[in-house]
Amino acid sequence: MNSDAEIREILTGSRVIAVVGASPRPERDSHDVMRYLQERGYRTIPVNPHAQDEEILGETVYPSLADVPTAIDLVDIFRNSEAAGNAIDQAIEVGAKAVWMQLGVINPSAASRAERAGLRVVMDRCPRIEIPRLGL
Repeated sequence: MNSDAEIREILTGSRVIAVVGASPRPERDSHDVMRYLQERGYRTIPVNPHAQDEEILGETVYPSLADVPTAIDLVDIFRNSEAAGNAIDQAIEVGAKAVWMQLGVINPSAASRAERAGLRVVMDRCPRIEIPRLGL
């Protein structure tokens, strides 16, 4: 369980957030959260192999984290719990500083791999909820 201080540090220490599972469809939660993060000054990079080479909210979509041409601070994961493991392994490979699994996304073994690799981990939470709750 993350403390408020830990969540605050992750959110204030991140500037570039890769959104794994970002959707081009405005009615999807991933699209809404990505827009919200942009409005708060974060650079968001959509990652979705089914929408690669498209744009979401003005940003080019990449098929995987390895294809993102810039350093990533935080990986925000909008995938089911099982698929989150692959996203976390990619986050470790690209040297992200932290991974964030969205509400309902729980993968303790992948979280442990990330922590062992030195990444900070948030699980089963949403930054769209945490930012205003923490007054950030």
